[in-house]
Amino acid sequence: MKIAALTKKSVWTWSIGGVTLLVVLFWLLGWLLSEEPQPVALNTAIQQTAAELEVEPVKGFATSTAVIESLSTLLNKRGGYMSNDILPPTVWLDNIPAWEFGVVQMTRDMLLALRNDFSRSQSQSVENPNLVVAQPAMNIDHTSWFAPTAENEYKTVINEVKQYRLALLDSSDHSAQFYARSDNLRRYMQELEKRLGSLSRRLSASVARVEPDLALAGDAVAVQSTASLQAIRQKTSWWQIDNTFYEARGASWAILNFLKAVEIDFAEVLSNKNALISLQQIINELESSLQPVSSPMILNGSGFGLLANHSLVMANYLSRANAALIDLRNLLAEG
Repeated sequence: MKIAALTKKSVWTWSIGGVTLLVVLFWLLGWLLSEEPQPVALNTAIQQTAAELEVEPVKGFATSTAVIESLSTLLNKRGGYMSNDILPPTVWLDNIPAWEFGVVQMTRDMLLALRNDFSRSQSQSVENPNLVVAQPAMNIDHTSWFAPTAENEYKTVINEVKQYRLALLDSSDHSAQFYARSDNLRRYMQELEKRLGSLSRRLSASVARVEPDLALAGDAVAVQSTASLQAIRQKTSWWQIDNTFYEARGASWAILNFLKAVEIDFAEVLSNKNALISLQQIINELESSLQPVSSPMILNGSGFGLLANHSLVMANYLSRANAALIDLRNLLAEG
């Protein structure tokens, strides 16, 4: 009887120990896989690619390279692409998948701008055939894991943008162009304003607050389909605070890559409008928003309380970047 009891106790001890060890190993692996990649070294990537192709970069080379390098990093970073994983331990992670979604969203916006604005001279001009394929492929559900997978579609995007970049370099290929004009850039800036404005508002909602409904502000005769509350109470769910934070980090990462490309491809336009310093201010704010997080978890203090609130800090940087975007768009229109 004693031997049987001892054996049963040993089995329980070993079982609990084994489960604990497995949990610790999965936690360590998840922690290692949750490292955010550094922003793309765009100038280095441009130089290396130009040297491999034995060409001199033309207008659009930087922007297309930024898209290619951003997506390549998304797919090939430590742990690969995780948003559609269905097996442990990555299926239990949510921070990096949220980061990936932010990158995906901003890349979709850039591809739409490339297809509709940067690659076309006017509303009735013909679309570039490579971007016609790439832009819809980017819109696949980012969690799709079977027939087709998100990774395969993103690889299609990379290949098509590479072909577009090669066509830009071929002076005899008139199917591909990149028009560095202030009106094209202004439309893209306007889209970024909406993205950053929404993200900063969602980040600020980590602390409960009551705000007036501003939907119809500024237009005396404006109407909406249904009535809404005059005051709206906003509060992000406790379970979603870190996801919103990392989605904003991913969005900032991707926008930073693309604006560095804009600084190169639209250099003459920005200089002519005396707007280069405004763009550099936006880049500086985005770089600051991507500083390493030293805390083991995303804290959600009350703002002026004892604990930090990482979401409010992130919202501050994005709000400043958004304000600079508005100034930049005005300079492009009037400067």
